[in-house]
Amino acid sequence: MENAYARSVIEVLDAFGVDPTKGLTDLQVAENSRIYGKNVLPQEESNPFWKLILKQFDDLLVRILIAAAIISFVLALINGETGLSAFLEPSVIFLILAANAAVGVITETNAEKAIEELRAYQADVATVLRNGCFSILSATELVPGDIVEVGVGCKVPADMRLIEILSNQLRVDQAILTGESCSVAKDLESSSATNAVYQDKTNILFSGTVVVAGRARAVVVGVGSNTAMGNIRDAMLRTEDEITPLKKKLDEFGKFLAKVIAGICVLVWVVNIGHFQDPSHGGFIRGAIHYFKVAVALAVAAIPEGLPAVVTTCLALGTKRMARLHAIVRSLPSVETLGCTTIICSDKTGTLTTNMMSVSKICVVGSVHCGPITNEYTVSGTTFAPEGLIFDAAGMQLEFTAQYPCLLHIAMCSALCNESILQYNPDKRSYEKIGESTEVALRVLVEKVGLPGFDSMPSALNMLSKHERASYCNRYWEHQFKKIAVLEFSRDRKMMSVLCSRKQQELMFSKGAPESIISRCTHILCNADGSSVPLTTDIRNELEARFQSFAGKETLRCLALALKRMPTGQQMLSYEDEANLTFIGLVGMLDPPREEVRDAMLSCMHAGIRVIVVTGDNKSTAESLCRQIGAFDHLDDFSGYSYTASEFEALSPIQRTLALQRMVLFTRVEPFHKKMLVEALQNQNEVVAMTGDGVNDAPALKKADIGIAMGSGTAVAKSASDMVLADDNFASIVAAIAEGRAIYNNTKQFIRYMISSNIGEVVCIFVAAVLGTPDTLVPVQLLWVNLVTDGLPATAIGFNKQDTNVMMAKPRKVNEAVVSGWLFFRYLVIGGYVGLATIAGFIWWFVYYDAGPKLLYNELVNFDTCSTRETTYPCSIFANRHPSTVSMTVLVVVEMFNALNNLSENQSLLVIRPWSNPWLVWSIALTMLLHLLILYIEPLSILFSVVPLSWTEWKVVLYLSFPVLIIDEVLKFFSRRSRGRNFNFRFRRADLLPKREEHDK
Repeated sequence: MENAYARSVIEVLDAFGVDPTKGLTDLQVAENSRIYGKNVLPQEESNPFWKLILKQFDDLLVRILIAAAIISFVLALINGETGLSAFLEPSVIFLILAANAAVGVITETNAEKAIEELRAYQADVATVLRNGCFSILSATELVPGDIVEVGVGCKVPADMRLIEILSNQLRVDQAILTGESCSVAKDLESSSATNAVYQDKTNILFSGTVVVAGRARAVVVGVGSNTAMGNIRDAMLRTEDEITPLKKKLDEFGKFLAKVIAGICVLVWVVNIGHFQDPSHGGFIRGAIHYFKVAVALAVAAIPEGLPAVVTTCLALGTKRMARLHAIVRSLPSVETLGCTTIICSDKTGTLTTNMMSVSKICVVGSVHCGPITNEYTVSGTTFAPEGLIFDAAGMQLEFTAQYPCLLHIAMCSALCNESILQYNPDKRSYEKIGESTEVALRVLVEKVGLPGFDSMPSALNMLSKHERASYCNRYWEHQFKKIAVLEFSRDRKMMSVLCSRKQQELMFSKGAPESIISRCTHILCNADGSSVPLTTDIRNELEARFQSFAGKETLRCLALALKRMPTGQQMLSYEDEANLTFIGLVGMLDPPREEVRDAMLSCMHAGIRVIVVTGDNKSTAESLCRQIGAFDHLDDFSGYSYTASEFEALSPIQRTLALQRMVLFTRVEPFHKKMLVEALQNQNEVVAMTGDGVNDAPALKKADIGIAMGSGTAVAKSASDMVLADDNFASIVAAIAEGRAIYNNTKQFIRYMISSNIGEVVCIFVAAVLGTPDTLVPVQLLWVNLVTDGLPATAIGFNKQDTNVMMAKPRKVNEAVVSGWLFFRYLVIGGYVGLATIAGFIWWFVYYDAGPKLLYNELVNFDTCSTRETTYPCSIFANRHPSTVSMTVLVVVEMFNALNNLSENQSLLVIRPWSNPWLVWSIALTMLLHLLILYIEPLSILFSVVPLSWTEWKVVLYLSFPVLIIDEVLKFFSRRSRGRNFNFRFRRADLLPKREEHDK
């Protein structure tokens, strides 16, 4: 039922034709069940397993590799080749592709886990009125129109409109929907608001929320998908996972590479059409097949088969480093995405704040005779841990807090007029609450005030275990006083009172809204001497002024505390007793910001990253928090920077676009607002990170480029996210972003290394085909180089140290190519040398090597006519494995030198020593060891068509390989001169936000 919150109780009941005293009849239940369906979140149909498998091969480079493998397999059969080596190349390719597909299928299988975990928030049973009788039924059987009764601890089974509150108050924890830690008071009044958010629908109970106080009856108005929880599920289903910037650029680069490969392969085949009829091929068709096989070998050489594995490995290594920073990565590509984040949309409660209400200010009456009327104290500590100090107005620490009469009575009242529990959880190593956050904050204050006498000494309290310390002082007062009667909180009184007895003396302690408590007070307790004096108009005005200051400028949630001496022997309380009270003090509390958040915000500004605080809380409270954490630094007027959801929706499309460029705070939001914000920012080409911890954050977390859930958040939020902050620390995001930037830089380096190596292989094969020399490298050798020789150093490059100034640069642009024009030119130069050096080693062995055949150059390039003419050498010399071994070894060694070039994109090796990355040094050593094994261990040497090399051959290999270092040093020199980097700048707020005049135009 739409807009049930705007309709009266009678209108809602009439709409479903239900009698509130009897409930629905069986006939009505059957009819409504047919119309509205069952009260369950429908299960989304998953993709068939075979579709998931096929999806993993939907990539251009992968399809080229499949084609190359199939063609190699077919050609081997056509040529009648036998043995392991004949089918090794296609087998290895298929094995690599199968492994990548398996990883992809596993990832896809877990992708929709967050949606299924929403079911955990559905109630199991409900107390339902049908046919005039209450019964406990499965919550799945509820239909619109059912009358349901809920009480403390009940999980709301469906969206329901309240029709009767059976207690003084009804409070509901809606944190899973709104993200706000404080429970919400409910009532029966209808609302006239047209676009009310969840927080404003005070007459609606939402599915999955929990009743924390009171008892009530309500009529079901929405079931299954037509509930608030169902709306979140639908939003998550409609949200497609975002492709990360790196994947986008790698896909673009892959398409470009595929076109280049196709062009070169066709060119090689066409150039050699004239050689198709050479006698050595046995006919035109076989000649065409032979050169087609050469083209396939060229494709295998050009495609960096190991690139996906190296990227995955590098990102996985990054996740381990991030785990040490308390950032647990769930999606590997998100590691790199962090590095180009331009905006962080941060949830307020539990992310920027501790999500633990804490008393921060106390105001008492000091003396009515001299000095200031009120004394104000500041309380330190931002969590539920009973650790904190109390300071006076001058900033001096109070040593024996309990010796101050008002503070002692505040602790006494806070401990007794309280129904919450503070306890220590040894598994989580943290203090936890049971009950209202405001009441737990008072429990913690009692522990900070301490006790009178020796027991209040810090040394005595420090000797206690954490379990004992959680409520030591609270238990002291509970043992001192016997609680006799309680007047529960009610909305009209806005206060709560308890009657206690101690040594035949009865006292009533009260706490509540300051305006309600102060209006009932006739006396005040003086902090100077503990005396009780009449409450004068001047003192009343001063107290109200302090309350307005706390609640207004400082946006604190305020409670006033009072007491009253009661007649001896009184056993009952009535509302009439709540008069002629003695005012004790005023306490102001808030959900405090995390201590490290302000520095983290400053780091974000230095890195050119804008933070938008997104919350369901009210505007003034959120603006106060933003001032505290530095989000509003350099700003006096927040207009144009702070918006409520309704204010933002009222803007025109052009105004929204301008507002998004300046927005710092977004308040009174619902889940769809968060998702809408992320989509709008992404439409402006922003890379958006979204933090959150509640069910309400899940759709936005899934939609964001990177969703960041809190470790203490819900399972739904974690499953929808890409990364989880184990310590719930916003500052950890900054460290993770720095790591992401470093990973991207390293990714560019190993891509540069692998592509330049593959260009070298392509140049080698292409030049050999054009010149008409025998095959320089066989396919199995190319696979070995691509997967092993290239893979190990490339992975080690991922361990390159993070630049110390990595967080002083602006985020890179989303459309920035992984491979720029200048960088690709460097690829070509280095790759060109690698290819020429490789074929030079091959030609050297045939033409110049004293132990070789010493052929003429023309004899080498016309090797295919050897059998048709007289020669001084056997034609079998062209099948000798020595020259290809020399060329393969040159290729391996030159790539090892090139790996050292990639310690930095622009810094010289004279500045960055090779041992700055010991992993790279060890990987080069291991690669050379593996190469020596295939050269000198006979079963391997036969498999890879290689032979041991002599010392002379090794010297030539080194002579041909070493110059790659010199060439790259020259390229780096020009790169530094033309594109010098300058990280030494800072961002002010004005750098991140457009000028106000631009916005107003």
